[in-house]
Amino acid sequence: MPESPEVQALVDDLGTRLTGREIRDVDVVEFRVTKTRARPLATLTGERVTSAARRGKHLDLAAGTSQHLVVTLGRHGWARYRGADGQGSDGQGSEGDAGDAPPTLVAFTFDDGRVLELTDAGDWVSLGCWVVDDPAEVPAVAKLGPDPAHPDFSRAEFDRVVVGRRKQVKAVLQEQESLAGIGNAYSDEILHAAKISPLAHAASLTSAELGRLFDATVRVVSEAIDAQRGVPIDQLKAAKVAAMRVHGRAGEACPVCGDTICDFSFASTTAQYCPTCQTRGERLPLRPA
Repeated sequence: MPESPEVQALVDDLGTRLTGREIRDVDVVEFRVTKTRARPLATLTGERVTSAARRGKHLDLAAGTSQHLVVTLGRHGWARYRGADGQGSDGQGSEGDAGDAPPTLVAFTFDDGRVLELTDAGDWVSLGCWVVDDPAEVPAVAKLGPDPAHPDFSRAEFDRVVVGRRKQVKAVLQEQESLAGIGNAYSDEILHAAKISPLAHAASLTSAELGRLFDATVRVVSEAIDAQRGVPIDQLKAAKVAAMRVHGRAGEACPVCGDTICDFSFASTTAQYCPTCQTRGERLPLRPA
């Protein structure tokens, strides 16, 4: 699932390429993508993109004087470009040529011939698009908590949503109403950097642990955004995977202590941790009782 660092890099790319461009055509291949049925995506035809922004894990393309295209990429959504001649953004052929490439669910054609395709590689449609006057009209955006990547994000904001919560801290980190933009992968990385067990409850954290968790949250997210800035959008997912220290690394050596990274089950997915760094050497059951 794309998280704030990848979405920010995508937003930066879209802003550079599309700002000032007129939307000439909108082709909705999968009708379930449209979440504002009374305001279809085709209403953006003829409008010029004025800016691109990130709202948590959502894209926000402003168009014309008052419209916003808000996009949730969901679990498997992403974006790619192609030219009017079918060539991909790298000039080496469309990124959709490969047989295993994710299908295009919506395509926006611009006045320079470039086509922005929104894709979804999942077995069910998780990509969603809204056309609204204010991004806050999208319920998930309206409920977003503070964003750790924002320069004004403070310890006081962090404490308000974490301290005293009778909930596993990993769940709190991923709860978009508490902290915007973090998902399964970066929550694993944050907890490893903070040396905190993924099963620890927020209410049980000591003052020192809370301090480490705040520092790790800001540092991990900010460093990932910096590292992915300028990476071509078709390489962002691979760059994310390559940068992970524990997430997706089960069976490998921890880069800090050398212990073997382990799996455990969290909600409906699998996450990773280092026993030595995070659980005092204890191997957690794969599926906690």
